[in-house]
Amino acid sequence: MATLRDIKRSIGGVKNTQKITKAMKMVAAARLNKAQENIINARPYSRKIAEVLSQLLAVEKNYDHPLIKESGDEKIAIICASSDRGLCGAFNSNIINAVEKLIKNEYAEQNSNNNLSLYCIGKKVGDYFTRHEYNVVEKHNGIFGDLKFDFVTQLNKQLTSKFVLDEYDKIIVIYNKFKSAAQQEITELQLYPIKPEVAEEGNQEENLDYIFEPDKKTIIDGLLPQYLNAQLWAVLLNSYAGELGARMTAMDMATENAKEMISSLQLTYNKRRQAAITNEILEIVSGANALQGN
Repeated sequence: MATLRDIKRSIGGVKNTQKITKAMKMVAAARLNKAQENIINARPYSRKIAEVLSQLLAVEKNYDHPLIKESGDEKIAIICASSDRGLCGAFNSNIINAVEKLIKNEYAEQNSNNNLSLYCIGKKVGDYFTRHEYNVVEKHNGIFGDLKFDFVTQLNKQLTSKFVLDEYDKIIVIYNKFKSAAQQEITELQLYPIKPEVAEEGNQEENLDYIFEPDKKTIIDGLLPQYLNAQLWAVLLNSYAGELGARMTAMDMATENAKEMISSLQLTYNKRRQAAITNEILEIVSGANALQGN
């Protein structure tokens, strides 16, 4: 049975933990505000470039480009994004489970034939899939601490080269899409071959007979790499915001749990202390009665 000193020490330990979780929650909340702002700022450009590209491709029926060419799904690459650190609830495990489910249900044959490659952004997915002997081609750790657009452009240049050279037939991204601080949605996005999707289809403008300078094909050629960069940049922004939201929620719950644990331990401490005082009083009274009897 724990002594009063043990219980008091436990209360102190839980209080120290509560201070840490509360501080982590506040840090995550402050960073989340900036991350949300980045998503909001990037959204109009990403949406508009997808809309323009979609309209141009709809007009140019005979347009041919390696980045939009369908070539089956014999060789697959999956880009998955997680956090570098834990303490963010089920954020990382949800991504890992989604990737494994996708491989098992749709790309089991490619995986068994060593035709499935993984690009892991974030230490948690990189460590997991390496440990479980998946074909991890690249691991990118620590990028979210100082997220730069240059990382996106460099990665897309590499992926574009591999796709054009037929090293991959399809490249997919799986990430946590930010919905709110308490909600992230596992999202699968086909990055290559390009299939521009407009988020709000109902708001698309009708294809008008514009005069393009230079010609439509030249404009499309210039828009394709920009579209890819915008898509992957949005993925990283959403993943980072989702991580911060998940961590803030997890630390808030941990802080509340610590509060309940402190109350429970304090109640136990008070009961034990009351019992100890009662026993001492009984011993004194018994001793006094014994002396009177003599």
